[in-house]
Amino acid sequence: MFKRNSSSNTQPLTPPVVQAVERITSVLGPGLIWEGKISGSGGVRIEGTFEGQIGLRGMLVVGESGRVTCENIRASTVIVAGAVRGNITTQKLEIRTSGRVWGDVVTTSFVTEDGAFLRGQMRMEEHVDLDLGPEPETPASFEPPV
Repeated sequence: MFKRNSSSNTQPLTPPVVQAVERITSVLGPGLIWEGKISGSGGVRIEGTFEGQIGLRGMLVVGESGRVTCENIRASTVIVAGAVRGNITTQKLEIRTSGRVWGDVVTTSFVTEDGAFLRGQMRMEEHVDLDLGPEPETPASFEPPV
C-alpha cells in the first residue's frame, strides 16, 4: 500500500532559485507632507503627500492615501495605488485599481488593474536608462562623532 522509493530512483534535491526581492526600507506615513528630494538605493512607500524630485535605485510605492507631484519620477519599479502628477521613467510600472497617473510614461514593463487611470502618453522601450548617475558608495563603517 505505501511504498518507499529506493535511493536509486531519487534525485538529489536542488534548492529553489531565489531571486532578489525589492523591498520597502523607508515610509512617508499618512498625514505627512514633504517637499524636497528623494534619491539613493532602497525602497520607499509614500502614504502622505510628497512634492519634489524622486530618483531611486529601487522600488517606489505610492499607497492609496499617497499623493505625489514630481516633474519626473525615476525609479527601478513604480507601483501606484494613489495619485501621481508627473512623468514616470521606470523599468516596471504597475497601476493598481485605485491608482491615478497624470503624466507621460517611459517603461519596459507595464501592468494595470481594472479601474486604473492613466492620462498621458505611454512609450514602451526594450531598455530604460534611469540616468541616476554613479551608484553611491556605502561607507565601510560608521563612527559617531566624539
